[in-house]
Amino acid sequence: MPYCINCGEKIPEDAAFCPNCGTPVKKRIIKGYEVADWGERFIAWIIDMILVGLVLAPFKWRFTFIWLPAFGIPHYMRFIPFTDVGFDNFIYFLYWTVMEGLYGQSIGKMAMKLKVVRLNGERIDMGHALVESIGKAFLLPIDCLIGWILYSDKKQRLFNYISDTMVVKIRR
Repeated sequence: MPYCINCGEKIPEDAAFCPNCGTPVKKRIIKGYEVADWGERFIAWIIDMILVGLVLAPFKWRFTFIWLPAFGIPHYMRFIPFTDVGFDNFIYFLYWTVMEGLYGQSIGKMAMKLKVVRLNGERIDMGHALVESIGKAFLLPIDCLIGWILYSDKKQRLFNYISDTMVVKIRR
């Protein structure tokens, strides 16, 4: 079933206008895409977290156990998770922005056969990827919670809605 580019609502095949916002259907639908389920997106996110986390692990150890004492941080505070510093979030933000801005997919989405597209079905650019990645990297609990409450029928996170993007299945 196609989706309206203006509001993201499902549109019946024979409709001339979006039943939700009145936008003409012929110019404003995404044809041939099925919106990805929350579970598939979660698994893709887990894959990304594990892969990028494995790359970051050696750097986290070095910072936590070597650099923190050098800055005069007491020994009992050496086990502070590195994510409190925000470095991990920034790396994930860059990863998702670059991968999805260039390819429309992160490695996790590639594995799950998912893709981020604009509401009109076109591929996203770096600007859309940047906005969409802010929610994933820095505000994920709030991003998902608001998305589940306000946009559950469209399966959009808050920052998907803000960036006019959606995650679709690319299986044919």
